[in-house]
Amino acid sequence: MDSVDTHFRGNIYTFYNMISLSVIIHTLVLLNSRLLISADGAAYGCCETVVTCDGFVQRLSCDTGVISVQSATCGRTSSQICSVGRPQSEISNARCSVDVPAVSKRCDGLRECELNTQGLAPKDPCFGTFKYYTTNYICIPAETSATCHGGYGYLKCENGRIQINTANYGRTDKTTCSEGRPSSELQNTNCSSPNALAPVSKSCNGLESCEVFATHTVFTDPCIGTYKYLAISYFCLPPGVRSSLLCEHETSALTCDVGTFIRIHSANYGRTDSSTCSTGRPASQLAKTDCYALNSHTVVASGCEGKNNCTILASNNVFSDPCVGTFKYLYISYSCVYKC
Repeated sequence: MDSVDTHFRGNIYTFYNMISLSVIIHTLVLLNSRLLISADGAAYGCCETVVTCDGFVQRLSCDTGVISVQSATCGRTSSQICSVGRPQSEISNARCSVDVPAVSKRCDGLRECELNTQGLAPKDPCFGTFKYYTTNYICIPAETSATCHGGYGYLKCENGRIQINTANYGRTDKTTCSEGRPSSELQNTNCSSPNALAPVSKSCNGLESCEVFATHTVFTDPCIGTYKYLAISYFCLPPGVRSSLLCEHETSALTCDVGTFIRIHSANYGRTDSSTCSTGRPASQLAKTDCYALNSHTVVASGCEGKNNCTILASNNVFSDPCVGTFKYLYISYSCVYKC
């Protein structure tokens, strides 16, 4: 049976769950002791780490809230994980890793997500080495909405205003909006519209309620012949929320009045529309509008959460580069609160 170093990357992990196939464990779910901050300032709970051998199905799930992928890689950093029955030549290279953005793209904003890892990585980081996928994710307290093609979705916040977290027009499972549809229209579960977030955010952000139309005339058709739906996750931001917008390379300070402290609600370094921070930029640097740095919230929260003021730089050196060639910006929503 494969063994896992429980002191992985300096954090103490405990076994949370194991999913076995025959007598060999192909997926491990580990629990990271590091706490993260939620949209309302409470703790998200622990960051979960799922390790899946190449070629098997990786499963992410949240008992409450929705998935927010913090990092996803394919490769090998240990000679012990996913090593059963493998020759030494396939497990000796333990310095092999590549980021897998498809995990975030397909799972963020969902309560459950299953991914066939076969061919999921954008490239082979170490030919001849047997690899495994490592995904770190948290469960964030967001509302969800699913609207079948041709219908209208209605989002509402009883207290506060809408902040869109994720939006996808397409299909990522075989069960949502499946009633009465032929099997042939449900098979493609790797269907995502590249521009769904921008129009939904434009229609809903900052409002107490909004209506969105699930149709390819709004979002384009990402998979002809597949019956699609519009899946949205969103926060209800409390009154008094402030925002900060920085174009790439800019520095800004978040400040609160004396006696109050910063609470980060959301953050993204990337690009979700073609108009923000666009002055003087060629169209080629503005076209990609599904660009997210997975560590945005973690980086901003670690530098600003609980402080009276902080300074943040919108830079690839701080967040990494989630979309090379695209001119990015950093959007932050936060509020100033009294400590108990």
